[in-house]
Amino acid sequence: MTLICQSKRLNVRQFILDDAPFIVELLNDASFIRYIADKKVRTEQDAVEYLRHGPLTSYQAHGFGLNLVERREDSEPIGMCGVLKRDELAYPDLGYAFLSRYTGQGYATEATQAVLEATLIASGLTTVQAVTLPDNQPSNRLLEKLGFQLQHPIMLYGHSNNLYQYTRT
Repeated sequence: MTLICQSKRLNVRQFILDDAPFIVELLNDASFIRYIADKKVRTEQDAVEYLRHGPLTSYQAHGFGLNLVERREDSEPIGMCGVLKRDELAYPDLGYAFLSRYTGQGYATEATQAVLEATLIASGLTTVQAVTLPDNQPSNRLLEKLGFQLQHPIMLYGHSNNLYQYTRT
């Protein structure tokens, strides 16, 4: 397993196929489906395919991708966070999702700060974007807290989203 970064309470590492049970749980969390999408990942085999064609392919193609976020104290997986490259956006974008039972505890802030710093340094990126639904206030606040600037609304996957951009100085 490749460790991407650590923070005070978290390890962020690349996904492996053995993470399929967690992927099933996360991608079927009500907040994931509401604010991101229903990826139709219902079985461990679906999750293996999601990992193969998503994060694992991204690591090979770009050197970065979505990663597993786990608590350092007990290695409990709580979410995912990383930078990914979508054809629809001009720059790579920061993505993150956490199981509902772990929200509101500062984990998203901690993970996104660590991942953003580590990925920008390791990949030589200076600009990263992020998209979030306008009514996802916690996510909008988090991006602003990280220093992302709201650019404009953007249609993505049939929904109006806020497009944010972060430029490292």
